[in-house]
Amino acid sequence: MKFKNGLFFLFFSLFTFWAGNSFAGGKVTIDTGSTAWMLISTALVLLMVPGLAMFYGGLVRNKNVLGTMMHSFVSMAIIGVLWAVCGYSLAFGKNIWGGFIGWNSDYFFLKGIDDSIHSAGVPEYVVAMFQGKFAIITPALIAGAFAERVRFRSYCIFITLWFLLVYCPLCHWIWAEDGFLYNLGAKGVIDLAGGMVIHVSAGVSALVAVLLLGARHGHPKLISTPNNLVITMIGAGLLWVGWFGFNAGSTVSSGLDTARALTMTQISAATGALTWMLIESLHIGKATSLGFVTGILAGLVVITPAAGVVQPYGAVALGAISSLVCYGAILLKYRLGYDDTLDVFGVHGVGSGLGVLSLSFFIRPSWMADAAQKIKGTWSAWDQLGIQAAGMGITIVYAGIVTLVLVFLINKIFGFRLDHNDELMGLDESLHGERGYGFLDVR
Repeated sequence: MKFKNGLFFLFFSLFTFWAGNSFAGGKVTIDTGSTAWMLISTALVLLMVPGLAMFYGGLVRNKNVLGTMMHSFVSMAIIGVLWAVCGYSLAFGKNIWGGFIGWNSDYFFLKGIDDSIHSAGVPEYVVAMFQGKFAIITPALIAGAFAERVRFRSYCIFITLWFLLVYCPLCHWIWAEDGFLYNLGAKGVIDLAGGMVIHVSAGVSALVAVLLLGARHGHPKLISTPNNLVITMIGAGLLWVGWFGFNAGSTVSSGLDTARALTMTQISAATGALTWMLIESLHIGKATSLGFVTGILAGLVVITPAAGVVQPYGAVALGAISSLVCYGAILLKYRLGYDDTLDVFGVHGVGSGLGVLSLSFFIRPSWMADAAQKIKGTWSAWDQLGIQAAGMGITIVYAGIVTLVLVFLINKIFGFRLDHNDELMGLDESLHGERGYGFLDVR
């Protein structure tokens, strides 16, 4: 009898505890499954930054390997601090200045979210840190375009201002719940993990920067052999792994949508790599390691905006098309003569821009049905294409103009380009007083 009473008391206590935590005051409770996945996703996205550093670092000449890798790592510090101080508020706060930017005093220094739980059942600290990793990697992407020829101090100033004046407004317009592009059309522009916010904006900004700053000394006759393709391949592998957090984590959940995004990411990346190998085999008669990893990136960037809405056949199509188009964009770069050192525009800008537009024709029927029901009418792929094109057009124009002004002013005031002799000496020696390896390549 005592055992039965004790058992009853135990179950009653557990039920009372559960009910009280679930329903008291109507408060949102923590979903431990989603929280665990978002913690992992946050770490995966941060892993992409050293992955990017290795990818870029292996592609430049020996004398520039450390300086190039520092461009990625320093973003972890500068943007990491700015995001906590004001970035999260500017990006995800309520509309101010007519919706140009957001602001929430509770997000300033993250002082008001110590006990806050996001509507998805995840502590808001985790959501803030997850989004902060996107903010860190975006300006670091741009650095690959003008690698081997810019001052470190000026670069730090540039990414600070670019983050505040380009990234935060775009993030607010596209991802904040009251952003005007978030609410455009039936269900807003589709950009799950940063096709426009990250890759198109970085790609366009990269192109503008290299056109203003000019080519490296000796270009296009410059012989620039990658110093370590092994490092580049490892970096590409880290990026591929991290991209699962990038895309699947952007669902801010741990369920069906998460599984869909993860699956499409894998399929598109694999298709992109395979397609690039086939193109190279037909074009130059051999498949290269550099081509393989470039194909991986082409597949990843194209699926970034689309992973939440397309199905597997769409992921295959997007990955294949992206590799083909990006391959052509890189060939065109050599014909046009501009010096985008590591093909930031040719892969990130072109590939992800292609995904932003092309996803309209591969959206799963259930999503289109929801869109039609929301407007109580019909909604077609062409309707969504118009919304996507509007969002991308605004992203291109805004990022391009602001970047042009920033690069021009920084170059005039501080000097963005390295001096001729310092560029010949290399970033490592002239700016950091170090050498990445035990010898110095003075080419």
